[in-house]
Formats: sequence, C-alpha cells, structure tokens
Amino acid sequence: MMPTESPLIFLATVVLISLSGVIMPGPVFAVTIAKGYEDLKAGIKIAIGHAAVEIPLIAAIFFGLDTFFKDDLVFTAIGLLGGFLLFYMSKDVLFPPKKIIVTEKKGTAYGSFVSGMITTAINPYFLLWWATVGAALIIGAIQFGLLMLPIFAIVHVTCDFAWYQLVSTFTYKSKKLWDEKKHRYLFIFSGLIMLFFGIYFILSSIARIF
Repeated sequence: MMPTESPLIFLATVVLISLSGVIMPGPVFAVTIAKGYEDLKAGIKIAIGHAAVEIPLIAAIFFGLDTFFKDDLVFTAIGLLGGFLLFYMSKDVLFPPKKIIVTEKKGTAYGSFVSGMITTAINPYFLLWWATVGAALIIGAIQFGLLMLPIFAIVHVTCDFAWYQLVSTFTYKSKKLWDEKKHRYLFIFSGLIMLFFGIYFILSSIARIF
C-alpha cells in the first residue's frame, strides 16, 4: 500500500482496488447472475452474505490473523472443500428444469444471502487476497487512526453492494428483452464459471499438497 497523507486519496485508492477485485468474474459473480434472474434485489442479499464473511475477516486480520490465512494447509483445505461445493452448486445452474420458471428456489438450492456467504467463504483466493492486499489496506487505514478502519470497511463493502446489485438488476431486467433460450445461455455461462472455479480450486489445492 502506497503511503499517503490524505485520507481522501487513501479512500479513493480503496475504491479503485476494491472495484478491480469485485468486477473480476468468480463464484460470487456467477451466483449473482443465477439469483438475479429470479429476484431484482438478489445482488443486495448476496452482498449482505458476502459482507457477513468479509467484515469478521477484516476484524480478524486487524487482530493479526492474516498469517493464518496464508498457511498452505488452510489454503488447501478451503480450496478442496470449496471446489467440491462449487461442483454441487453448478449442477443446479447447469441442469435446471427444461422450462425456466421464476420461483424463489430457481438457480441454486440456496437463497441469495446464504449463496453469498458460501461462495465467499469457500474461495481460498478471497482469503489470500485479504491476507495480502487487504492487510496492506487495513494497515494503511489505521495510519489515519482507528476511526478510519470502519470507514474503510464501509467504503469497500459499498463497492461490493453497488457491483453485485448492478449485475443482478441487469439480469432481472433482461427478462423483458431476452427470450428463454438466451436466458438459458446466461445460466450456462453462470454455471460454467462455478464449474471452472471448482476445478481450479481443487487443482490449486492438490498442487500445494505435492
């Protein structure tokens, strides 16, 4: 983290770094597409689930647990568990009923809030990001005093909320513009992202073992 004497410049840096991370396709992005089809506010609910994991993680790193999340054994365990769980979740998205019916249970077997929590917690690279880049941002925040830490967290989480709600709104509104076949392609795209990261997490974890 580059040192700066201006809290506004620091927070602007937080916004840029946060957005550069959140807009990258990943498990949370994929489940936001799947849930956004059924619920206009899915992005908000998923972001709340994401924050339910992220806020305690920020606190844990502040209290010095960042080295725990860098541990190879922790990375491997989370990666294997997360990879297999993403396999399971991708099945619900890739193989839905032939007729797309908008119900509360469409997409994955979990609600938006729980899906946000799960896809966040099972991502070892999310934890590694916070143990490295995130830890640097936390150190930068507390240089302005402890009050800056919650402000930093709010700014970062707001970026998450804005992006995921934008994605779910686009998906939901597109129902009026796209036919069922095009939405099926959207679900396949979402499911393949989950499947890709499931395989990637598992292979990355196995590579660390050997």
